[in-house]
Parts: sequence; C-alpha cells; structure tokens
Amino acid sequence: MADSKNRATAAAILPLVGGASNITSVAHCMTRLRLGLADRALVDEDALKALPDVMGVVDDETYQIVLGPGKVARVTPEFETLVEEGKAAAPAAPAAAPEPHAVTADELAAQGAELRAARKTKNATPFKLFLRRIANIFVPLIPALIGCGIIAGINGLLINLHWLPGVTPALAAIASGFMALIAVFVGHNTAKEFGGTPILGGAVAAIIVYAGVANIEAFGQKLSPGQGGVLGALGAAVLATYIEKWCRKWVPEAVDVLVTPTLTVLVSGLVTIFGLMFVAGEISTGIGTAANWLLDNTGAFAGLVLGGLFLPLVMLGLHQALIPIHTTLIEQQGYTVLLPVLAMAGAGQVGCAIAVFKRLKHNKSIRTTIKSALPAGFLGVGEPLIYGVSLPLGRPFITACVGGAAGGAFVGFFSMIGDKVGSTAIGPSGWALFPLLDGNKGLGTTVAIYGAGLLVGYIVGFVATYFFGFSKQMLVDLNVDTREAAAGGSPEPLAPGEPAPSKVTASA
Repeated sequence: MADSKNRATAAAILPLVGGASNITSVAHCMTRLRLGLADRALVDEDALKALPDVMGVVDDETYQIVLGPGKVARVTPEFETLVEEGKAAAPAAPAAAPEPHAVTADELAAQGAELRAARKTKNATPFKLFLRRIANIFVPLIPALIGCGIIAGINGLLINLHWLPGVTPALAAIASGFMALIAVFVGHNTAKEFGGTPILGGAVAAIIVYAGVANIEAFGQKLSPGQGGVLGALGAAVLATYIEKWCRKWVPEAVDVLVTPTLTVLVSGLVTIFGLMFVAGEISTGIGTAANWLLDNTGAFAGLVLGGLFLPLVMLGLHQALIPIHTTLIEQQGYTVLLPVLAMAGAGQVGCAIAVFKRLKHNKSIRTTIKSALPAGFLGVGEPLIYGVSLPLGRPFITACVGGAAGGAFVGFFSMIGDKVGSTAIGPSGWALFPLLDGNKGLGTTVAIYGAGLLVGYIVGFVATYFFGFSKQMLVDLNVDTREAAAGGSPEPLAPGEPAPSKVTASA
C-alpha cells in the first residue's frame, strides 16, 4: 500500500516537471527530491506545489521538490523507475497543459518564486559556489550520521539504565564504526566533487585514520590516528585530485594506469602525513576550542546572534559553511553544540506562522498553506513556511528571526552556566532533533533545555509576529477571503472593528 502511494506521488510529479525526457539527473537529500532538468520552462510549478505530498519547491542549481524526511527516500526510487521506463518507451507527443486550477496562496507563492530567483542570482558567486561544493561533499553523509547518532543515543540510555549489558558493546561498535572511518567517505566524496577518481581520494584520506601513523613523527611530535579529521581528509583529497589531473595531462597513456594512481597516492600521501595532518589537526582543535569558548563565555549573546541570523544565512546560502564545522565538532566531542542553537530559528518560524494564521482569519488561501506546512515546520522542514508565507510577506520573516534569536539566547544561556546541549548528527531540527540530543548533564536535562528553547522560540515568534508583523495596510490588503473574491463573490464579513478589505490578496 505504501509503495503504491509513493509510486502515485512520483507519477503525479513526473508530468509536471516536463516528463521523463526532461529529466537529466535524479538525486535526493534528507528532505528534497533534486532534479536536473533539460528545460525548466516545461515545469508547471503551480500544479506541482498544489500536490498534497509536495511541501514546496526550490529553484536552484538543481530543481528541488520538498517532500519531507522519510517520504523523499521512498518516492525517489519510484521516480527513477518511472523516468527509466519513460525514456525506454517511444517518444510521445508533449502532454497538454493541465487544466487551470485553484492555487493555494498563489500570489504569495509567486512572490516566493521571485525571491528564490533573486537569491539564486546572488548565490552565483565563486565563494558561494565553493560552499555549495563543500555541502555536496557532506550532505550525502547525513543519513549515516543520523542513523549512527540515534543508535549512540539509545546505547547511552541503555548504559545509564544498566540494561542489556551484553548488547551495549555491540551497539557502541555499530554507532562508532562510521565516525571512525568518516574521513575515508569525505575523501571519496571530495574527489568525486572536484573531478578526480573517488577511490583515490578515499585511499589518501584513509591514511589519516590508519593506526600505523602513530609510529610517524612530524613537526617534532608523534602523529595520532584521526589527527586532522574531516578537514584533513578534505584537503588531502583535493590535493590528490589536482595531482591526478596533472598526471593525466603529462603521463603517457601507455603507462597511465600504473603511474598516475601511484604518483597521486604517493605525493598527496606524503604531503598529508608530513603537513596536512598537523595543520588540519590544529585547525580542528581551534574550531572545537572556539565553539566551546563562545558558548561558555558569551552563551546568551552568541545564541541570540546565531539563532537570529540563521534564517538569513540560509537565504544567502552561507549556512553551508557550517557543515564541516558541525562534522568536526561531532568527530571531536561526540556532538555539535551549535546545531541546537541554530535549530531555534525554525521554532521562531513556526511561531510566526501560527501568528499569521491567527491574524489573517479570512484569508483561507494563506491559512490553508500554513495548515499544510506546519507539521513539516514542527519537524524542522522550514522551506514551505519560509517561501510560502513569511519571506514573501516581509515583516513576518523578521519577526520569525526574533523568535529564533530568543530561543537561541535561551539555549546559549544554559550552555554559559555549564549545561551543554548538543546534537550527535546534523540535518534534523525541530522535534526531529530530540532523538539525537546529547550533552554533559544527562539526557533528561538536555531534552528539557532544548524543549524549553523550542517553546521560547514558538512563543516569541508568535508574539512578535502577532503584534509587530503587520502594518495596518497589510491587514487591509491581506485579511480577505481570496477564494470568494477571485470567484467574483463577496468576501466573508470581518469581525467588528476590523478594517474593510481591499481587492489585493497579498502584500510583500
């Protein structure tokens, strides 16, 4: 039953993105189906967003359809199968355009699309494109980080309760195995992203975690396995890729298969052992020290700034720079103390959306959008609320950031007084982060602080939006039954004291 439903979702999406012939690539991350499209003009975005299982779309380097965690992993294989079947079949005439239909919050959606397009243009800078490449290295690792993180949390709970002592060592091995070798996966993905041979990138990165490096001395001290971590693996694989490309250019074809891999691994391996491991190790240690110092000494202020600015960072694409930092902290300390603070931005967004829902009592279109997007928002998937509600409206986006700042300050304050809250994996936020929480004062304290932080974010985001998120003119323009107005009927009557509506259905 579940498979047929997922196939039906895939079948509904395919014609709305131009059919199988328009698909050049298919992939997915934790929440989004990512499509390469030959012609984006063939996409019927309004119809796509009207599908029940589609939470939103993001027009970026790939065309991204937000389906939510779990759902996207099940729909993607069905979609790939349909694409393969469609391409294998004889070419058919282009399908007729779908019949006109009612679009939920159509004017807001159009404004959201314009904002996405503007953001895409701004993001096409060398620095942001580099950050995107870094994200492409680490995003495929997130499912394993989540799975191993949850197992580590379960194992910690069993140990604290003194349950199943014969099983906990096995769970510890399962949870720790991936993290022990994460450098190899980073090296593999880095070489793939930068145009090298992935297995050579993994081979060079494997040097970092090899136990035998403990017998090697560099910069006057013995190396330790894992020194440099994911940052060292990234640097080693990038170096290996450039050496490989140089070899492909100059080594004769007759001996390329022998000489190129040998020189690639040898040269980049020596540089890694006698340079990169030490340098990357110092940088990694500095990152951990800086993150701990920041929250230990300026926790409330740091949380205020990080929680308040995270949504704008997402809009600018700069949040991708945090991915290797999170991964480094998890590798060093077992959890990242930054993610729970940043997750408060989503709480502010949820509180903001609830306030918009309460304020615009007569705009059924916007209220329908919020009702469909809120469950995903509570689970940390914020794109539908951002692009469909708060960002196009303008002021509510700012008040959502205020809610995030308040929640971040709350969690940061407790870190400052010694109660650290961390996450054993990156990716989820909102309620979905609860199974991944860890800290230095026990699971109960950690969960309580994080849950209270979410509550603060919800409340402050709601209050800030309810009282300061709308000008009088915005309420006049927005608080109208857009469906009846569009059909030529009369809007619903307003409550006593509410301003009379105009014919405008959305305002930035």
